[in-house]
Amino acid sequence: MKKILYWLILTAILFSPLSCTDILDQNPYADFYENAVWQDINLAKAFLGHCYDRMGGHEDYVLGMREDLLASCTDELFCVHRPANMTFLKGTLEPDFLGYFGNSARGGFLKWSSLYSNIQNVNIFLANIEKVPCKTADDEALKTRMKGEAYFIRAYDYGQIFFGYGGAVLSDKPYSDVPDSLSIYRSSFKRTRDFILSDIEKAIEFLPGKDAIEQGRATKGAAAALKSRLLLFCASELVNGGYEPENPALVSFTDGTRTERLRAARDAAKAFIDGMYGTYSLAGTTSDPPSPMTDADIKSYSDNYYNIFNQKGTWNNETIWGIQYPLTGGNLNRANLWFGPVGYHNWGNNRPTEPIVRSYEMADGAPFVWDAYDPGNENLRSATGAQIAADPNRNPYNGREPRFYACILYHGARWQRRPADVLPYDPIGIIQTGHFYYNDGTRKAAGLDTRVGIIDIWGSGGNGYYLKKFMDMNTEGQSSNNTNTWIEFRYAEILLNYAEACIELGGVVDLQNGLDALNMVRNRAGLPDRVTSDQAAAREYLRHERAIEFFAEGHRWYDIRRWMIVGSVLSHVFEMKIKEYENGNMEWFLDPDAVCDNRTFEMKNYWLPIPDEEIKKAPQIKNNPFY
Repeated sequence: MKKILYWLILTAILFSPLSCTDILDQNPYADFYENAVWQDINLAKAFLGHCYDRMGGHEDYVLGMREDLLASCTDELFCVHRPANMTFLKGTLEPDFLGYFGNSARGGFLKWSSLYSNIQNVNIFLANIEKVPCKTADDEALKTRMKGEAYFIRAYDYGQIFFGYGGAVLSDKPYSDVPDSLSIYRSSFKRTRDFILSDIEKAIEFLPGKDAIEQGRATKGAAAALKSRLLLFCASELVNGGYEPENPALVSFTDGTRTERLRAARDAAKAFIDGMYGTYSLAGTTSDPPSPMTDADIKSYSDNYYNIFNQKGTWNNETIWGIQYPLTGGNLNRANLWFGPVGYHNWGNNRPTEPIVRSYEMADGAPFVWDAYDPGNENLRSATGAQIAADPNRNPYNGREPRFYACILYHGARWQRRPADVLPYDPIGIIQTGHFYYNDGTRKAAGLDTRVGIIDIWGSGGNGYYLKKFMDMNTEGQSSNNTNTWIEFRYAEILLNYAEACIELGGVVDLQNGLDALNMVRNRAGLPDRVTSDQAAAREYLRHERAIEFFAEGHRWYDIRRWMIVGSVLSHVFEMKIKEYENGNMEWFLDPDAVCDNRTFEMKNYWLPIPDEEIKKAPQIKNNPFY
């Protein structure tokens, strides 16, 4: 009977919501289950595991992997399926309509109520974990470690609130201990930061290194990486006077200096680099790349980068922390189905935009120049078959840096073998986002991966590209789940956090140290060093590198807000129309009259609004400026 009761309780923990979405809920789940959990350390561990599953602000997704990626709320990607839901890009983000940041079934990122629901769960755990009886010294060690994990989870979720909304409603106790809703207020930006930092330091204290804990659970390195991310955000222009709000204490610092905060960010990243939290390194070589780069060299560097996001077993030393997806059960990852080309019966969501495609450098590190062969013409590029044979780089997708080929599927790119019913039309597996023409200009056939192809037309947005990053070459999206890892923190971020803090400090030594760290990331990607003594130039190098290195991973939404450049980088998404003729002639035309997505930005949207439904529960909570 006791064993049956144990499994009933465990099932209730694993397959039932642990708390409702009302952050003021006084009774998150049945008292019977709550009391029973704290009588068995394995049930307490299962409870904590459910808290992991709710990280990131959505009940059905964990961290950043979902059908609609956060990067589609930036200039990087285009959300084909629900573009109107990307309210951040539409000027429609309001307290009564958060779109992607609200009750979105396919996105739901940074959802206020979901984040607080999980924080409530962690607070329940921390309030009760000491009650759990321990039979052995190993049980005592596990209890201490689990406290560290709980502090990390709470720091992460409060960090999400901090990065998106600013000052948070802070609580380190279950909400049942709060007298009433009228006692709840948002804390200042500074106090919120300090609360999160305190949790991070406790996590670092209680957690082991990566080699002393099962993969996927929090480690000292994961907590220290969160600290680095947090302190860099705190040193940004957005929260240090760049944004002039009505209630400054909620979304910015009102004391201290940005220089002090930049030094703190620099030193936190440097401590990580120096090995204080474990041994981490970039995957691949950081030696100077060969010059010139051969096709084989480009492929080798490209495969190395691509494979970082396709890890399925033991993580490499670049991976600090993330989530490994199972084939069945548990959290869901269907990246190949969600993002894959429609000519494979996939859905083609989250499509790379033309500006990001043009941002990738050439293989030798030179900037890509669209109008190199026709100065001033930013829309049309054309070449005869003979011209392309003599100079392959007339094709805009040829001769590019290795990360381009790891991240972007373009017309002519090699991809998977087609499904059986499509194989007669393409026995090789070549992406077809363009159309095929006879030499007289008559259209011969639509590409299989276009919005008017013969396979599936409903999922294509027509802008000419598909996302390759995060997809697995060996997974058939229409029938199988992905099992590759979503990486939340990796060592490249630490290096570029350090580089940014150093460059923004701007002294001779710091500037060079920043460039050295940046160049490690570039060299690993097969690109030559950046060299400059000018701070403004170094800043642009750093921002470019973050955009390319972290493409589609979600960093960009935070970065363009931190740097306050949203208005200058945002543009409408236009259709890239490609014609391929029988004689080898090619034409690439970015059609300014074929708009896939209209975009605009409101200054107030640098911060997310507190949802109306939450303000109604506690009217004394102040909303963010200009809402």
